[in-house]
Amino acid sequence: MPTAIELAEQFQVSLVGDGSHAFHGLAPLERAQSGQISFLSNPLYRQQASDSNAGALIVSKADLEFLQANPSAHSAQRVYFVSKNPYVTFARMAQHFAKASSPIYPPGIHPSAVIDSTATIPASCYIGAFVHIGSGVKLGERVVILGNTSVATDSIIGADTLLYPSSSIYYGTEIGQRCIIHSGAVIGADGFGFAPDFSATGGEWVKIPQTGKVVIGDDVEVGASTTIDRGALSDTIVGSGTKIDNQVQIAHNVVIGQCCVVAGCAAISGSTKIGNFCIIGGAANFAGHLTIADRTTVSGNTSIIRSITEPGQHFTGVYPSMLHSAWEKNAAILRGLDKIRQRLRLLDKNKNTEL
Repeated sequence: MPTAIELAEQFQVSLVGDGSHAFHGLAPLERAQSGQISFLSNPLYRQQASDSNAGALIVSKADLEFLQANPSAHSAQRVYFVSKNPYVTFARMAQHFAKASSPIYPPGIHPSAVIDSTATIPASCYIGAFVHIGSGVKLGERVVILGNTSVATDSIIGADTLLYPSSSIYYGTEIGQRCIIHSGAVIGADGFGFAPDFSATGGEWVKIPQTGKVVIGDDVEVGASTTIDRGALSDTIVGSGTKIDNQVQIAHNVVIGQCCVVAGCAAISGSTKIGNFCIIGGAANFAGHLTIADRTTVSGNTSIIRSITEPGQHFTGVYPSMLHSAWEKNAAILRGLDKIRQRLRLLDKNKNTEL
């Protein structure tokens, strides 16, 4: 088990307390014990942190001063890791401890895997049961592809990327290094492109071939059952460092910048361009052909129908929940807003005429 001084040096934080204290993991404030580390990133939980049994706390300088000024029964034995960003330090320490319990995939190819002879598979890769790898596929070093996953023709997957079971990688897809693709994700499916050809006597929707591809940068995570469609003519692009939650729909020709986060059930329509460092809440949705500026935040369930050109703004378009009877009354008022507006205009016109 690592000691406090070893962890402080590894994660470049200041240490207050006994550097020889050893720890075996992390836990929430209310459950942590003497051999575990917890963290405080919100001042609202200062009292809970003070009362915690945690053997160590990751805190900011301001929170440390508060806890030292308000000692509890556990304070004398407690260690403090003082960080400029406690939440990030917690995340990095959690990664360190998680490695001990993570599955290990030794290099090798399961006998049931089907791999085309033209595919490039380094000896350091792990290929699980019933995996299918098509012609011309190129894998980087230490790629892990778990059971029942399909990687289609001419796809490229960078080093140290992990594909969980039953993910589907369509032909020509490019995935960068150190990515994580969760189960059920579909990358490179056809975009929803059809041209209407109708007359008085009938007609059809004519399919537009989707000849672009999907290009995913390094250090991207794609959640379970998320779909990223291939481009129609140009490519669908996801920038390095972006994290995408479960059940997200990204349509053809969308471009998402670097280090964005997209929460579950969000939907981005075709040809919309999302800037860098954007935060998109769950079930938010975007109309097509928009441009969204860098560092934009969109709250959950918000619909964006116009481009956003000024960086760093926060948009919300969600009514809070209410009793259904109250909602019906408000909806009735909303339906009549146009008539009310017309009456106000008429009153204003009559007032100006009288003057």
